[in-house]
Amino acid sequence: MQVAISGSALTEVGGAALVDSNAGAYLLARTSANTFVAIDATCSHESCTITGSAGNVYVCPCHGSRYSRTGQVVNGPAQASLRQFPTTLADGVVSIAL
Repeated sequence: MQVAISGSALTEVGGAALVDSNAGAYLLARTSANTFVAIDATCSHESCTITGSAGNVYVCPCHGSRYSRTGQVVNGPAQASLRQFPTTLADGVVSIAL
């Protein structure tokens, strides 16, 4: 899957966006000038879609589970981390290997 970064929150380091596709929903964050982290946007607690964040933490809207930008559980009730996917950047487009 490919995501163009121009004109989105991903143009700045620290920016994050929810990416919906036919393959599913993913959270994509820019962690440095040339690196991005992509994780599954489906909460591991009860499968709600994580749509927002509070600072550098993703927050599930259903039961309040919190995850780091790399998908690690910060606060439950979720106990399992979110799956992370490899990313590459070329010509202003981030590719997520699913």
